[in-house]
Amino acid sequence: MSSLATYQADFSLAGRCALITGSSAGLGLEIARAYAAHGARIILNGRDAQKLQLLAESLRSQGAQVDLWPQDLGDLPALDASYDALCKRVGTPDILVNNVGIRLRSRLQDAAWDQIEQLLHVDLLATLKLSKLAAQAMLAAQTQAGRIITLTSIAGPLARPGDAIYPVAKQGLSGLVRSLAVEFGGQGITSNGIAPGTFATESNAALAQDPVKGPLVVGRNPLARWARPDEIRAAAVFLASPAASYVNGHIVVVDGGFSITF
Repeated sequence: MSSLATYQADFSLAGRCALITGSSAGLGLEIARAYAAHGARIILNGRDAQKLQLLAESLRSQGAQVDLWPQDLGDLPALDASYDALCKRVGTPDILVNNVGIRLRSRLQDAAWDQIEQLLHVDLLATLKLSKLAAQAMLAAQTQAGRIITLTSIAGPLARPGDAIYPVAKQGLSGLVRSLAVEFGGQGITSNGIAPGTFATESNAALAQDPVKGPLVVGRNPLARWARPDEIRAAAVFLASPAASYVNGHIVVVDGGFSITF
């Protein structure tokens, strides 16, 4: 019979190294904090090196092990050399959280083509390329129990007028979760996703404050409120932990029940 300490250890990330993309704010930062609290060495990613440095200093003052990767993931040609340099500098991450993304709320006929390309470039192609690089590095390093966790969205399988492009990218990420799971599961790397609902983050501030759309979101949700950013933590820790060793190719929905109502 397992001891109670064994059950607790199932949720420990001690000795692990986790790269969380887009972790200078919002859900990415919440996930990074949670991983650090559970014992992982974390790598913060963003485009603003100064902001990352300030966050790192704050987290280190609380006992966290923190490294930085100030890299624009939208710069696809630079990713190969940049990720290789990161692995050589801090070691190969055995946990990758694909969180980075941009948002465009627009009707298809109103969106400029360069806006559409940029969203797909950052939200889908950058995640695909980084996942490929991360999996290759994990295999080369003979990583045990590698994890790739991708933030999709309830806006993948769902759609609504006036928001035409974002669901295309997010549904693509759902397919990526499954493809990676089948491709690498037998080699010790699992792939899973988290589909957040309506979280009160910086990127959703305008929607939350909209006098018409904000209350509609609350009214649609069985919990009758927006999610707090810290409510993403439990799913992220679980999927990265030993407790999720037999979970592969699935997407955990964290939306308060929003996507089950009609």
